[in-house]
Amino acid sequence: MTVMARRLGWALSDTGVVARRYLSHLVHKPDELIGTLLIPVLAVLLFGFVFGETMGAAAGVDDYRDFLMPGLFALTMAFGIGNTTIAVVTDAGRGVIDRFRTLPMAPSALLAGRSVSDVVSGVVDLAVLAGMGLLIGWRWNEGWLSALAALGLLLWLRLAFTWIGIYLGLVVRSPEAAMKFFSLVFPLAMVADTFVPTSSMPGWLAPLAEWNPLSATVIAARDLFGSPGVVSDSWVAQNALLMALVWPLVLLAVFVPLAVHRYRAAAR
Repeated sequence: MTVMARRLGWALSDTGVVARRYLSHLVHKPDELIGTLLIPVLAVLLFGFVFGETMGAAAGVDDYRDFLMPGLFALTMAFGIGNTTIAVVTDAGRGVIDRFRTLPMAPSALLAGRSVSDVVSGVVDLAVLAGMGLLIGWRWNEGWLSALAALGLLLWLRLAFTWIGIYLGLVVRSPEAAMKFFSLVFPLAMVADTFVPTSSMPGWLAPLAEWNPLSATVIAARDLFGSPGVVSDSWVAQNALLMALVWPLVLLAVFVPLAVHRYRAAAR
């Protein structure tokens, strides 16, 4: 076995250990998961039942619940930014990150393990939310493979958002400051194709919503699930699947190096 292969195996093993540590914390203290799911679950109930007919008319679709669910899936992935930021800054404040640095483990394992555990948490989020959707009548109409592809796109987006959260968690100084960043997720989620199609937005706002990374994933997921949608004739909307792959890749290319640099700088 080459030195490179041994180092890779060491890094993967340590990443798995760190990921299990974070996941066990989630099992013993599930309030983070409950907090993440609370807003989307309430949105299912409010927009699916209370405002469903009105929102459906505004969106121009007959079955608003089928239209709504892919948007809520993506919304839940976006809310992962806040949870990751708060978790990382809390670990830093408690000295957990410093203790990990003193252990004989791969330097990349801490951040990689955090990202793996958050993606696994995203799987749980999607499972719970999909169960809620099935209870209110949502169904996918394009077969299992298309549904799995849609879930894969959503988790790909969650991975990118996780690294944004990791970077912010290494930058801010306290959980209270991290909560301010969490509030910025709401404009990201609302100015997108989550609740209404971008084609129904004012002319000055529609381009911003169309180029929102969330919109590409929502539109692509709707198509893969076979959910109704009103797709504009913009380039982004017509190439939603491509952009749903490209946007997270761009975000990862930006925030993974930033997070790694910040992590190394804090150790000096």
